[in-house]
Amino acid sequence: MLAGSLLLVGCGDQTEGAEGSGKSSDAPLYDRLPKDVKDAGVIEVGTDAAYKPMEYKDGQKIVGLDPDLTDAMSKKLGVDFKFTNGTFDGLVTSMQTGRFDMIMSAMTDTKERQEGLDDNGKKAGKGVDFVDYLSAGSSILVQKGNPEKVEALDDLCGKKVATQRGTTSHALLKQQIEKCEKDGEKKLDIEAFDNDDEARVRLKAGGVAADVSDFPVAANSAKESGDFEVVGEQMESAPYGMAVPKGSPELRGALKAALSEIIDDGSYEKALKKWGVEDGAVDKATVNAGS
Repeated sequence: MLAGSLLLVGCGDQTEGAEGSGKSSDAPLYDRLPKDVKDAGVIEVGTDAAYKPMEYKDGQKIVGLDPDLTDAMSKKLGVDFKFTNGTFDGLVTSMQTGRFDMIMSAMTDTKERQEGLDDNGKKAGKGVDFVDYLSAGSSILVQKGNPEKVEALDDLCGKKVATQRGTTSHALLKQQIEKCEKDGEKKLDIEAFDNDDEARVRLKAGGVAADVSDFPVAANSAKESGDFEVVGEQMESAPYGMAVPKGSPELRGALKAALSEIIDDGSYEKALKKWGVEDGAVDKATVNAGS
């Protein structure tokens, strides 16, 4: 998900997600954690749990690839990760006000987010640092059979398109509006929703020609439902990152070290295969690798 608004607030209900094995000072990376996290025995994680297979609700529990990765990381760090559900474009602001220690929500690492810029390129916050853990691009999801004959972004000119507000896909569609106009085509009409579930409901009902979302989400929707299919190629692949506030080098370093360890011991690869996103695997943990 791309450089969305850093100004909007509006987190939703709080739901506990997957947690690790409890506080343990014997864990190999426990000493790397900041004191406040050690004292709390938990890392509070903000997420938007409507992005299967990355994170979604199974009853009242948040499950998916991101919780599975933090489960593995918790064994290295000796503290639990507690996921709290919220609205995607309010997560950064909520973290900056201290509600969360970090964000893990299929959030794309971008320079705009690193520098705290809003959609217009103006300073809107302190910015965040990312520990990058997966690579993914945007994809076009259409109704089964592709009745609107959509194969690429250019085919969406003159059509209504759904997406999740504040994501990379939303920003990509905003750029496409300008391209459609420049090419003399009819205007693309974006319908932006709070989550991708709502966007897919709109697509299923035939209210839009397509839903543009991150590839793992689009591919999972097509795989699990007979209503949709993915068309065209992935667009603008970029890293997903675990976001932490600027000025949090200890937490950032501890997360990077834990990610490196689960990559080395194979638990990272195992989690990716479980959720069918092994094509997005990274070879090593990096910080602020987005552009």
